[in-house]
Amino acid sequence: MELSDKACVPCEGGVLPLQPDRVVELLREVPGWQVSEDGTTLSKGFRFADFAGTMGFVIQMAALAEEEGHHPDFCVRYDKLDIQLSTHAIDGLSENDFIMAAKLDTLASSNQR
Repeated sequence: MELSDKACVPCEGGVLPLQPDRVVELLREVPGWQVSEDGTTLSKGFRFADFAGTMGFVIQMAALAEEEGHHPDFCVRYDKLDIQLSTHAIDGLSENDFIMAAKLDTLASSNQR
């Protein structure tokens, strides 16, 4: 099953972050995303035609985040959007981060320039 076809599962803690070998495996499924040096954050930058396009995507991202119960950190700069994903309850990465990354890539494919 593709990551974008899965749903995020609520994480209240009590589980371990993904092991580095699993992170590498999942990273292959979300091209362009990068893992931080400490292995706790997944990030990617997106570019849009203009500010309105960027903000339109942010609104769609917010709806998706609410639906999935998994909320990214992000920074908007006119036509650029930087997104960071992490599972704060476990201080690291979970499969949810990669599911959300795949869903954001799908969403962005119809919005980016």
